[in-house]
Amino acid sequence: MRILVSNDDGIYSPGVRSLAEALANDHEVTVVCPDRERSATGHALTLVEPVRVDPIEGVFSDSITAWACSGTPADSVKLALDALISDRPDLVISGINRGSNLGTDVLYSGTVSAAMEGVLERLPSIAMSLTSFSSTDFRAAAAFAKQLVAAIAKKPLSEAVLLNVNVPAIPAQDICGAVVTRLGIRRWRDVFEKRVDPRGKIYYWLSGEVIEEEAPPDSDIQAIRDNYITITPLKYDLTLEAQINPVRGWAEGAIGQGDRFKLTI
Repeated sequence: MRILVSNDDGIYSPGVRSLAEALANDHEVTVVCPDRERSATGHALTLVEPVRVDPIEGVFSDSITAWACSGTPADSVKLALDALISDRPDLVISGINRGSNLGTDVLYSGTVSAAMEGVLERLPSIAMSLTSFSSTDFRAAAAFAKQLVAAIAKKPLSEAVLLNVNVPAIPAQDICGAVVTRLGIRRWRDVFEKRVDPRGKIYYWLSGEVIEEEAPPDSDIQAIRDNYITITPLKYDLTLEAQINPVRGWAEGAIGQGDRFKLTI
């Protein structure tokens, strides 16, 4: 298979090297990543300045073609698909991210957004994350990525879908298996730490902590707690189907009558 690999931790991150090298023996791998860490950038695109790329040598095996992109994760994949790669890839993989992307994290994640850019181009995509910010042992996650790619090659997915994969940061022998889950709800207690720079100007540094809550048993959050690898299929259509008719009924009563509502602008 032809595989495009990207991430949001940057071209020099150990996670992307582990992923690309694990796949390169069996597949044609091209790597296009941001030239620096661009975590939590969501699906941002660079529109008011040029996006630049530089070929990268000496970081990956000789069989892997790699570029560093000055833009965001979504820029990197978009540029790769539309300008850098002559042969359309069969699969886009983003990661391996340092830190989990569970539940509502996917709304902020550059890792997930890079993979979602592949889906927007009608390509099956995978976002791979290791649930630790400190661990540098990506072997279990890379091995599972290799297994997952082999499964897709053998039996392709029925449509272009994003598989959001999280791997527990524990020894491989302690991982209980892999399960298909739905997104849970992950809440953060945001803290803006007030600081003063050397010139006496005030600035703020965003930090925070996860608020541990009960999670449904079929959610990615609970499965990770139970030491399972999670596979969550995602789509870009955020429409809340169950609320179409309730909101239509509310709008008819609150705004106007009929399917087209009166405007009083």
